[in-house]
Order: sequence, then C-alpha cells, then structure tokens
Amino acid sequence: MSLEDAALAVVRRLREHGHEALWAGGCVRDMLLGVEPADIDVATDAPPDTIVELFRRTRKVGVQFGVVLVGQGRHWIETATFRTDLDYRDGRRPEQVVFTTAEEDTKRRDFTINGLFYDPLERKVIDYVNGQADLDAKIIRAIGNPEERFAEDHLRMLRAVRFACRLGFTIDAATAEAITRHADRIQRISAERVREELEKMLAHPSRAEAVNWLARLGLLVYLPLGCTWPDGRLARACQILTALPKDADLILALAALLADTPATQAARMARNLRCSNQQTGDLSWLLTRCSQLDQVADMRPATFKKLAVHPRFSDLLALHQAVGTADGRPLEANRAARRRLAGIPQDQLAPPPLVTGEDLIALGLQPGPDFSRILDAMYDAQLDGEFADRPTALIHLREEVGGQ
Repeated sequence: MSLEDAALAVVRRLREHGHEALWAGGCVRDMLLGVEPADIDVATDAPPDTIVELFRRTRKVGVQFGVVLVGQGRHWIETATFRTDLDYRDGRRPEQVVFTTAEEDTKRRDFTINGLFYDPLERKVIDYVNGQADLDAKIIRAIGNPEERFAEDHLRMLRAVRFACRLGFTIDAATAEAITRHADRIQRISAERVREELEKMLAHPSRAEAVNWLARLGLLVYLPLGCTWPDGRLARACQILTALPKDADLILALAALLADTPATQAARMARNLRCSNQQTGDLSWLLTRCSQLDQVADMRPATFKKLAVHPRFSDLLALHQAVGTADGRPLEANRAARRRLAGIPQDQLAPPPLVTGEDLIALGLQPGPDFSRILDAMYDAQLDGEFADRPTALIHLREEVGGQ
C-alpha cells in the first residue's frame, strides 16, 4: 500500500461514517508544487475517540491536541481533529484547544501555503487563505495577523526562513517586519527545537541564503550559538557555505559557518545547540585540522594516514576546499591531499599493529608510561613504511627498547 493509498483509505472510512475528512497542510503544498510529499496528514471533524473507534490500529500521540496516528498497511497517518488553539503561554504550544471547523482550523496554522486542504475523493483544493495565490507568487505569508502568529509560536520565525530558502520563495514584507520585531523571542525556544530547524536549513544547498535571511531578519544573533556577526565575518561565512558540497550535513555546515571561530569556542556553541558529544567532537576536529592540510606536502605518512582514517576526513577535505575557494587561494594542497589519499591502498591506512604490549613484556619491560610511548612510536614507524612484516618490526622494537 502506497502512502497516498493509505491516506486515501483513512479519508474514505471517515467519510463513510458521516465525517468530513481532508488532506491538510504541507502535503497539499508539496503536491501543488509537484513534489512528492514525505507524509500525508488528514484533518477531520471526527473527535479523537471516534477516530480510535473507527480504525483497528491507532496510536494516541497527542489526543489533548486532537491528534491520533492511524495505521494503514506499513504507514501511520497523522489524523487530527479540526481545532482552534488557545492560550499560547510558552511561545510554542497552546495550553488548550477547541474542536471546530475546517475553516477555523486553517486560521491557527502558520503560513498560507501550509493552510491548504485537499479533497482526495473530489480531487479539489480547498483554500480559505489564498494559499494557492501565494504559491504561484512564491511568497511566504503568515495567515492572518503575523504579529499574532509569531507571538503564539516563536519557532515559526525560523520556519519562515526555512520555507523561503528551501522553496526559493521570498517572505512577505509584513511577515518579515513582524519577525524582525519578535526576533529576540527566539531565545525562549528550547535549543533542541532551534537546532532541528537550523539543521533543516544548513543541511540544504540553500544554506548560505538561509544564514543571510537569519541575519537580515535579526534572528542570527539570538540563536544559541552566542556570537556576533560583523559584516565581514558573515560575508566570509556565507562564501564558505556556498562552496560546500550540496549534500553537506549539519556539522560540516556548522564548521563552515564557524570557520573563523576557535575550535574550543565552536565546541561550546555546539553544546549550546544541544548537539551530541559525537557531533561536538567532530566539529572541533574539523576546525582544528582544517589548516593542517595546507602542509600536506610536508606531512609524514603516519600523520597523514591518521588524519585520513577519521570518519570525517572527506568532510575535512570539503571544508578545506570551501575555505580556499572562499578566500580565492590556490587549491593545490587540497588536490595533493586527495591524490595522496588515492595513492594509499585501503588496507594500509590503518593496518593492525605489528607490535603489541605482549612483545614489550617479553623483552622484560613492565607496563607503565613508556609502554604507550614505545607502542605509538612503533606504530608510527609502521605507518611510515619503515617495516612491513612482524620479524622486521621485532628487530626495530629491540633497537627501540635497547636505546632506552
């Protein structure tokens, strides 16, 4: 069963039992833009208890907001009762909801392009907010009073930027002005929520445009990154972002955005965004190692191989190339690093050590601080190609230990 068939089955069953049911929101927008929707949501006048009664497989994920997941084949269709939201006290979620009509439900949504309904049985769009006109004009416009929409849910300010950049739209003047006036309120939103929106912007080819929009609307300085953005720094960051591969992820994009930031400070910013320890460590590694590639021609084999086996090495090459491109510098060092990597057989990048601690014990050494130093030196020598088999390695080991 396809996603479309699953969502159609939900609508059909609700209709068969006398309820209004429509596809709603982003899926309608995507279909009108010729984009296959990632999911399809259903909106209905049936209350949650009725939805649960009508379907064999359901999950109550947000009954207090009228939301139930309905299982159809391998798909779970979010099915929500038409509602009006009341009392947004935390700038994110309503304190209570009142079930209502489709037209009233539209008024509580964020932007006109997301306020569309679609009747899959009649195959017609239902538009109470002129969303189709804004789709055609490529405009992001808040539904109703933009001041009220952003006061209700501050995260909508970031969503406006995301939709504008990902779709190649512009932001309506009144909507943009309201964002600018409310920009400081983004600080009230949890860092996790902000990071999720920021990731959707930065992990997309329009990432540089998104950062420019964030700066233009006054949002950038209020993000959990906690830094200032003079014009020169912002311009360079956007040039680096533009030069990244299209498929760059959040961490590579953050490394580009923070290329002028010391690694320790960037790590602190990543923690402010509630990035994972792995993500924070990767960001710090990229920023610390980027300039080292400038000396790749003089880098000993062991040093290069230890860099090259890191899971983020391809991102390091991409970041180094993007920085060089943005600065207008020759990219010979980057090309040299890529040639050098291509010339090393995969099994020689991180081969098993030919010498172990047991060999040191056999030579009469007791475990202690010298163990790690000797083993590291031996492994570096192995990576440098000073020996390639165990008998030769043991000869080198005896020489190393004898020189102590």
